[in-house]
Amino acid sequence: MFIPAIQPLAATIILALAAASALAKPVRIDAGPVEGATVADGKVHVFRGIPYAAPPVGQLRWKPPAPMASWEDVRPVREFSGACPQGSGLADMTGESLPTLTEDCLYLNIWSTALGTDAKQPVMVWIHGGGLTLGWGHQRSYDGTNLAQRGVVLVSINYRLGALGFLAHPLLSAEGGAGNYGLLDQLVALEWVQRNIAAFGGDPDNVTIFGESAGGTSVTALLASPRAKGLVHRAIAQSPWITDSNFAKLDQALPTVPSAEELGRRWVERNFGKVESADALRAIGMEELNAAQQRGYQVAVTIDGDVMPDHPTNTFARGSQLDVPVIAGTNTDEGTIFFGIFPFSTPEDYRGAMGMAYGEHAETILKLYPAADAASLPAVKNQIITDTWFVQGARNMLAGMAKVSSNAYQYHFSRRSPSNPRIGAHHGMEIGYAFNNLDPEAIAPEDKTLAEAMIRYWVRFADTGDPNVEGLPAWPTYQPKTDMHLELGDSIQVGTDLRKDAVDTLNAIWAARMAGADAE
Repeated sequence: MFIPAIQPLAATIILALAAASALAKPVRIDAGPVEGATVADGKVHVFRGIPYAAPPVGQLRWKPPAPMASWEDVRPVREFSGACPQGSGLADMTGESLPTLTEDCLYLNIWSTALGTDAKQPVMVWIHGGGLTLGWGHQRSYDGTNLAQRGVVLVSINYRLGALGFLAHPLLSAEGGAGNYGLLDQLVALEWVQRNIAAFGGDPDNVTIFGESAGGTSVTALLASPRAKGLVHRAIAQSPWITDSNFAKLDQALPTVPSAEELGRRWVERNFGKVESADALRAIGMEELNAAQQRGYQVAVTIDGDVMPDHPTNTFARGSQLDVPVIAGTNTDEGTIFFGIFPFSTPEDYRGAMGMAYGEHAETILKLYPAADAASLPAVKNQIITDTWFVQGARNMLAGMAKVSSNAYQYHFSRRSPSNPRIGAHHGMEIGYAFNNLDPEAIAPEDKTLAEAMIRYWVRFADTGDPNVEGLPAWPTYQPKTDMHLELGDSIQVGTDLRKDAVDTLNAIWAARMAGADAE
């Protein structure tokens, strides 16, 4: 999730373009013909709201995505679908209107300049963020027009969120369910891409998945899932959200998180009492379910032995992930928009909070992130969140890439928000630059330069697996020994050892806490 400190193109402009756009030539996909529209003076074809699976409603709630029904007549796909059930938090944060909420939300969107050709353009599949509980694939900063104009076929997807996407529960396990319905949606969307993207001018053998925050979590999980083999050829993880508690074993507690079944059982009983059957769970109304989720839902990807065989940290440590090129990176000030999760306001309260969170390792954390007085706490909060939620996971991914043949590349986004310097290079700020969707009338020349560079790096990587492009600073491959990254900020330059000592300490704490857990 993110706050757009530099606003992307105004929603009114996008709506005006959509209203004035002409129809695109119908395209036949495996389920039937679809007809989109054109934007950018007819140069880009956009298809909004193509179904990629059956509506996951009724008896299909908390089931793997099912095949959709086919159709004969041309199906208009000129309007975006509704969003999967969620609260208004992300819409409030971004200033966007929350789309219509519906469980019938498994749709994708496509932008292309190469319909009906054998252009075999690189395909980029965007997986939105939002803590696995919020977001939708057509948020305004995710508009794919500029990427399509660079020779990419851009796909954005919805996937089930929150309890509907990730609930594990003994009643569902008895049916063979194990959470991860949102991840299964992503896999089925990627299978759809394999079957259909050539009709939009894309190359099914050159698919890059990319996503930010929970989208980066999803990228990490897919890379660690054998089910994604053959569906993914490159990957970009922007601020991947990997914590000590957002991956949980199905039926076994870890030292940092209860089992996924236990998390689900507690949530159901707290909100709905003792539920006797999976059918009774499915009988709960969407609004009631969504309201319960807003009261509090601890989301976790389930380590189920199938879609997610192991914790991704372990998978990358062994070098067992998909052997495909990877970009992974983080922003300087990931934590500034999340201060609310740390209510402490004095050094004493800070010590107590760390004692509760880290137990015998609390003193190590307090030394790593010292707070002499209340004035130093905002910087401490920012750095703890930045390191423990994002940098640690990204660096562990990159270290694991040294054990496979494909190259990896690290970035550090450091451009501070010009409109709100207090929150710095905040979480999600890089998205508008990577999509080059900043309002050209409202940004400084250096922002235009950085956005142009980032979209060129991203597109080149999607095309070749190497982001290096003529005319821009060289981006070194990541190797643990040299530990080099590319800083994307007021200038573009190579740096080294990004938060290395801090992450080494955090990894040592993780290893100590996990010791013996896998043997139980």
